[in-house]
Amino acid sequence: MSKNLYVGNLSFNTTNDGLRQAFEQFGAVTNAQIITDRETGRSRGFGFVEMAEGGDEAIEEMNGFELDGRTLTVNEARPREDRRGGGGGGGRRGGYGGGGNRY
Repeated sequence: MSKNLYVGNLSFNTTNDGLRQAFEQFGAVTNAQIITDRETGRSRGFGFVEMAEGGDEAIEEMNGFELDGRTLTVNEARPREDRRGGGGGGGRRGGYGGGGNRY
């Protein structure tokens, strides 16, 4: 069963290939992706590794492991929340007839 792993606290020098190689010792890596800033293209310091097998062992062994001078945080990735939802209403914020203190 494949597992998607979150990898945090990555060095800005770590590459997708370097991330893949670090996890391949535990099983087949189907994808390794460092998340980058949309505007600058610079690493955001975290990424995801999708493993066809060996995900549990990789979490156990790589969490706390030092890669490129940084101690990694590795755990099973949670599903991404839907960011399109309409946020809750804000209520009344002043203006005409807008609550507040009445004298």
